[in-house]
Amino acid sequence: MSNQFETASGSRSAHKAGAFDIRTFIAMLIGIYGVVLVIMGLFFTGDEELARSDDFNINLWAGLGMVLVAALFQAWAMWRPVIVLDDPETTGRDAGAS
Repeated sequence: MSNQFETASGSRSAHKAGAFDIRTFIAMLIGIYGVVLVIMGLFFTGDEELARSDDFNINLWAGLGMVLVAALFQAWAMWRPVIVLDDPETTGRDAGAS
């Protein structure tokens, strides 16, 4: 989806960064680790592990927290997307002029 933005030099087209937004990568990585911890906490936590942690299932709660943080990162990326200009103007400093 392409949008038109008005600048001092005229109208320019732009698009969202989408999957290339760093917040999307962060959300994906934290979400994967969170899901693994939730699965470990639900199905692979024995009485010995719970006894060592004072009957607190740390894998489950840490995993749920990580899934929540991942959802917040993804929501942030969707609500406030990064806009990338299709044809950025080159200034003298950006062109390598000294």
